[in-house]
Order: sequence, then structure tokens, then C-alpha cells
Amino acid sequence: MKSFIQPDKSKLNQVPISEFADFITNDIKGSKTEFLVNSIEKWIKDNFDKTVHANDLMPSKQLMADLLDISTGTVQNVYRQLENKGLLYSKQCVGTLIADIGNKNVTMRKSSSKRELAVELIKTFIVKNKFKIGEQLPSVRAISQYINIPINTTGCAMENLVQFGIVEKTSNKDQCWILKNNKFEIKLDEKLSLISRVANDLKKYIMKNLKIGDKLPTHSELAKMTKVSVKTIHSALEILINEGILLPKRGRYGTCIVKMPYDSDLQPQAETAIFAKSQFTARYHYNRIQDAIKNMIIEKYSIHSKLPSIMEMANLMDVSPNTIRKAFENLAKDGYLEFSRGRYGGTYVKAMPKSPDSKPFEWVAVNPKYADYSDN
Repeated sequence: MKSFIQPDKSKLNQVPISEFADFITNDIKGSKTEFLVNSIEKWIKDNFDKTVHANDLMPSKQLMADLLDISTGTVQNVYRQLENKGLLYSKQCVGTLIADIGNKNVTMRKSSSKRELAVELIKTFIVKNKFKIGEQLPSVRAISQYINIPINTTGCAMENLVQFGIVEKTSNKDQCWILKNNKFEIKLDEKLSLISRVANDLKKYIMKNLKIGDKLPTHSELAKMTKVSVKTIHSALEILINEGILLPKRGRYGTCIVKMPYDSDLQPQAETAIFAKSQFTARYHYNRIQDAIKNMIIEKYSIHSKLPSIMEMANLMDVSPNTIRKAFENLAKDGYLEFSRGRYGGTYVKAMPKSPDSKPFEWVAVNPKYADYSDN
């Protein structure tokens, strides 16, 4: 079973670019990409757990390209082929790391790449056009145009298919790609986004550990558990909310389980039918706090007066600082407040507001199913 890591880039050991100086040569026989793949593969295996270790950060593509006098595209092809061999793995905003070659089940979670998508599209192309074993395949350029994927990515995908034993690359330029094996699975539907995969993992977690009415752990706790960013967790939870599995509530109530995943027969709980979603209740909540701040300004402050800090106001009104911040921003847009930075900075009254005409509940609708019309 695979285990995932989420490395902190600032704490990773950087492999010096000088380690690859010996690969500078002008008498390469054959492909530069193939030469570099073989050379770096040998270097990793010879030095692993000696001078280099799992999760050491490889030099950037630009540094390698400058050192070896090649294009960044060539370096990218090299890194990708080494990733196919299980020697490297990469993630956007982190970089390319040396894999734990002694433990193939340790990796980083990331979105499916265009190359992975291209691999499945090429396999679909082979099946759809009924190519036979030993038959020549079209050029990379022709396949690229057919699957609507950039030519460089398509080329990497073809190299990937060589690794899988599906395609054979020949030295004959007129007959470059030959179909070697047509007994393969197409996993196009399984190439889910990272967000979708995390959403599925959260469903499994809920099924195993929680029940209806339980509160979900915080976003940061879930992010740590699944080895992804808080932003990815937020997007994954949106999927579960839209499927009616979760109900987000504002403040300390958090996000609750209202339906178990995969249970289509369960009737909606009463609380999901009589309470509006958080994005709607937020509007009312902000409006109520804004009205309260307006009344406070009218009663206690004058133009150019400084208001309490966001944290002080949050404690005073028993709401979250984020609610106060949003209310302040809205009042500033309406021209009542202004913000100042520096030693004497803060939130100041710019204009006196009118007394709010609050009708806080006029927009609220309650499902008649849960309303009691009996006479008292």
C-alpha cells in the first residue's frame, strides 16, 4: 500500500549542480536524452545512501540545462523518464526529488499530469484504429495532433509506453514507433484529479471513522492526514458538500456529517432542510454585525475616531475575527470606514452612518414540512 509524504522545500537537502559536471561531453553516441537518463540512473544507484539520499532535491531544469548546454525540454524528458523508472518523483512548487529506491511505495500526492493523460489517449488511439502487433504507428507529430496534446508531452508519453513494453522505438527514422503489445488496459476514467482522489479518500475516512452528526476534523488536520494542501482539502470538501454528505456551519460548529457516503437511500436530515447553507447564512451574519458596528459608531464614536482592533471587536461581539474583518471591509466600501498603516494605524471612522433599518429575518424561509401551524 502506498504511503504519501509532503516535504517542506525549505528543509530539503539540495544536490549540488557540480555532481553532474562529469556528464558534459561532446562525443555522445546516439540520443542525448538516452545518454543522460542512463548516466543519472547509474549515478543515483551508485551513490544512494552514501552521498545522496531519498528526498534530496535535484537541481532545477534550468540549472541542468545551463550546465549541460541543452534545452530545459530535454532535461524535463530526462527527469520524466527517470521518474518512470522509479528513481525520481516531482511535484509542482516543490521540485524533482530522488525517490526512496529501497521503498517504491513512498511518494508524493499530485495531480495527474498531462503526460499521464497523453499515455491513456494514445492507448485509446491505438485501440480505436485497430493497430496490430508489429505495425508501424504514426509519427509523434501526427499523434500529437490527433489527441490534441503538445508534441513534447506526446513524445514523453511515447517514451513512457516504451517503458511499459507497449511500444518499441527503432533506430529507423522512417519506421520509428512499432506496436509491441496491444493487450493493455485503458485507465482514462481513473485519471482523476488530485482533488477527486482526496475527496474519495475522505469518503473512506468518514465511512470508517465517523457517523451521522459527527463533526469533521479541521481543514489543517485533514491536510496533514492526507498529505495535501489546505486549499486542496477545501476543494475536496466542496465535492462532498455538493453531494449532500457534509453540512458546513459557521463558527465553532464546523462541518458535520449529514449523510454517509454511497448511501443514496438515506433521507435528508431535518437540519439540512431547515437551515440555509453557510454561504447564504454568511450574508445575514455579516449584515447583522455591520448593523451592530454602525449602531456602535453612532452611539460612541465621531468622525476620525479610531475603532477597536479586529481582535478586540471580535471578543466584544463574540464572533470570529474573520467576520469582523469582512464587516469592516464592507463598511469601508460603503465609505464609512478607512484603514491606516504604520505606528498610528488602525480603523478610523470616515463618515457617520445612518441608523440601520434592520429586518434580519425577512429573507429566511423555513420548509413547511418542519413548521408547526397549530394554534396555541
